[in-house]
Amino acid sequence: MSVDTLFSLAGRTALVTGAGRGIGKGIAVGYAAAGADLILVGRSASLAGTAAELEGSGTSVEVVDADLSDLAALPATLSGVTERRDVDVLVNCAGVIRRGPYVATAGEDWDQVMAVNLDAPRIISREIGRGMLARGSGKIINIASLLSFQGGREAASYATSKHAIVGLTKALANEWATSGIQVNAIAPGYIATDNTAALRADAGRDAEILSRIPTGRWGTPEDIVGAAIFLATPASDYVTGHTLVVDGGWMSR
Repeated sequence: MSVDTLFSLAGRTALVTGAGRGIGKGIAVGYAAAGADLILVGRSASLAGTAAELEGSGTSVEVVDADLSDLAALPATLSGVTERRDVDVLVNCAGVIRRGPYVATAGEDWDQVMAVNLDAPRIISREIGRGMLARGSGKIINIASLLSFQGGREAASYATSKHAIVGLTKALANEWATSGIQVNAIAPGYIATDNTAALRADAGRDAEILSRIPTGRWGTPEDIVGAAIFLATPASDYVTGHTLVVDGGWMSR
């Protein structure tokens, strides 16, 4: 198999959540460049910019409006997708973070983080996974975090959800490996996105973070694209249950 074939997504359809901005948008744009057709799931208003950017790229882009925190509605939304399309690659990227002391964390804030970061991925993986199981092939990529391994600071709900998403990744990888489905995760380091804006705006915290990153800079969404393409293509057919850390060396310190 040629290198071009190993890393090609030509003829494949990828469903990506959280593609309106940041890492999700970077992955969607990267997948389009690798030849994939795209289904972007989330609030249509937030996805409009990404869809417009990809217009004329030669790839098919479908936007499916969904509130990922409305867990009861997700199965019906996804059944509408799977009735029309075979999804070869699923990227669960949408995520939210609520920062603050644990004792002051409101129950509704905790529940929203769990709904978007953990429960939506488990439901989407189940609904999309059914078709993959029937066809005997598929790739699922969950977006984890450095807080899948660490506790962080004043982000208990986020850290808990990201620990759990790695557990879900391993469990599904074990269960579905013999059915030709690979389930992996990517754990981005400190990436310059809206979710980290508050940290970057705090001069002291920004300097503290940069001092631990061997590459000496914040990552960008584009830094995650190569890993996402690898895990979606035939190049990773013997990789499953793995969490690939892309962090500029943070975890090595």
